[in-house]
Amino acid sequence: QVQLVESGGGLVQAGGSLRLSCAASGRTFSSYTMAWFRQAPGKEREFVAASSRRGGGTYYADSVKGRFTISRDNVKNTVYLQMNSLKPEDTAVYYCAARQGVVTARFDDYDYWGQGTQVTVSS
Repeated sequence: QVQLVESGGGLVQAGGSLRLSCAASGRTFSSYTMAWFRQAPGKEREFVAASSRRGGGTYYADSVKGRFTISRDNVKNTVYLQMNSLKPEDTAVYYCAARQGVVTARFDDYDYWGQGTQVTVSS
């Protein structure tokens, strides 16, 4: 069982930056693929970025490539999402997710979810 707690959301102007954090419980954090998804009002939850188990690789949605960076600290059991050059269309609730399998962009492949943190980008 893994419990995930996100933090770091907020209101920022377009072009600004935010750093999201997701703290995970448990002693096998490094064995989990960690991902960030987001959901805007009236839209489906969409994949943003993922970090494979033991930090073997990172993956990004085309819409955030070059602007967002996912990283993980397997000692602190925490995954981060550094978001730069934010755009109003990045406004959404951001969710941290975990699974023990390989990286996938399908939200229903993930077994554990945080409560979400709101990110609002004003124009």
